[in-house]
Amino acid sequence: MKVAITGKGGVGKTTLASTLARLYAAEGRTVLAADVDPDANLGLALGFTEEEVNSITPISKMRKLVEERTGASADNKFYKLNPQVSDIPDTYAKEINGVKLLVMGTVETGGSGCVCPEHVMLKAILSSLVLRKDDVVIMDMEAGLEHLGRGTASIMDQFIVVVEPGARSIQTYEHVKKLAADIGITKVSVVANKVRSEDDKAFIESKIPKEAILGYISYNSEVIDADRSGLSPFDVSERAVEEIRQIKSNMEK
Repeated sequence: MKVAITGKGGVGKTTLASTLARLYAAEGRTVLAADVDPDANLGLALGFTEEEVNSITPISKMRKLVEERTGASADNKFYKLNPQVSDIPDTYAKEINGVKLLVMGTVETGGSGCVCPEHVMLKAILSSLVLRKDDVVIMDMEAGLEHLGRGTASIMDQFIVVVEPGARSIQTYEHVKKLAADIGITKVSVVANKVRSEDDKAFIESKIPKEAILGYISYNSEVIDADRSGLSPFDVSERAVEEIRQIKSNMEK
């Protein structure tokens, strides 16, 4: 199972990504979770402490590694577009609760769509992740899809946008759906989070085709408290875990 999860900041995609990862790990599956969001907090949601998370250097910040693999340096402006990266997940991932976490980081220079050694490196790693045929791979991504190439996208089993009951969140879904189509992703599924009522469900279903909706996660103070405390929602909220377990079941149909 190869899953990419995206959405605007604060909608709860990390809650979904981390809980799915923990559920698959509890089944004895080999799980690799990639944090591709600039606001990287997947580690806390998986169960790492804040100190442990702060000690992890994102791949994009490993300048020596990027130079070594791409051939780029201050003296050499030319670099490889297909660097060798297949060993990186096993070498640099940190494991907790049966899940291997790989913090990718982001490229902060060059603007959107930057083609630079760091971008090439991240894109190559994501491509290599989807080729790990025996692993469950879950990518926690920002709403932009710069690091997902057409080849990578074509191998994904699920491309999920997390939304909440609000117009801006629906706008983000439409934006991501268009970006996804540009790289060949024709099926974009949705998980609605922070749902408080049947009216919230009705609003979501009035804006998004019902067949695209994988499920709903209720507005949940336990998840909010877990986030504030730097705890994994998997260890705190049985309700959220059961709702996401149902979403997982719908993904696998």
